[in-house]
Amino acid sequence: MKTLLPITLLTIAATTATAGAQSLSGIELGLTGGYAGGLSGEVFVHAPNVAGPVGIKAGVSYTRASDAINDNDNFGAAGTPTFGDLKSSLGATEYGSRTSVSLDGTYGLGELTPGVDATFYGGGRYGMFRSVEDYGSDGNVTYTSNAFGLGAGVMVSYALTGGLSLVGDLGVDHYFKSSITTGGSNTNAGGTYAPGSAEYSTYDNRFVRPGTVFKARIGVKTTF
Repeated sequence: MKTLLPITLLTIAATTATAGAQSLSGIELGLTGGYAGGLSGEVFVHAPNVAGPVGIKAGVSYTRASDAINDNDNFGAAGTPTFGDLKSSLGATEYGSRTSVSLDGTYGLGELTPGVDATFYGGGRYGMFRSVEDYGSDGNVTYTSNAFGLGAGVMVSYALTGGLSLVGDLGVDHYFKSSITTGGSNTNAGGTYAPGSAEYSTYDNRFVRPGTVFKARIGVKTTF
């Protein structure tokens, strides 16, 4: 993510610079929070009207994953306790995080009513997902996966004062299947399993991570 974010921001700067008649005025910086498969927040930079109503937006979102491990999973072995059983008998806990970098093209619809405007967006996603099943003093098992995806949505903003606006964001993201890496202090040996490999389904069922995610966030943006 440390590499991808500077690249996306540089892309915005380069695209804006080549727009000729456009200047840095009109750049938007926003912060939203809400739900996207869990409690979620996003920071974004938007350069609207780079070419007519078409612009470009880059963002980074973080979601706290309270449902990180499938409670009903027992690694497909009959008679083996499920993770839900281990939570009851051993006091195991679960937690995780989902970070996503986005780069979207945007299309501004202009002012719908006085002070209210809307913008459609769509583009690529790169998600970094991590889940942990924690057994306290007995160690933990970790699952990580990075995945590409696509997303689209609409932002509606309401001008408050000066360059400050209230903004609402509704959309959907979809992430494709990708390799899973296991590790942690409670495993004999970690490994990486690609989609289609013999053991992939074993970990794919246990590791809860985004497939299709609906999101609804609200926040503020300021225009420079």
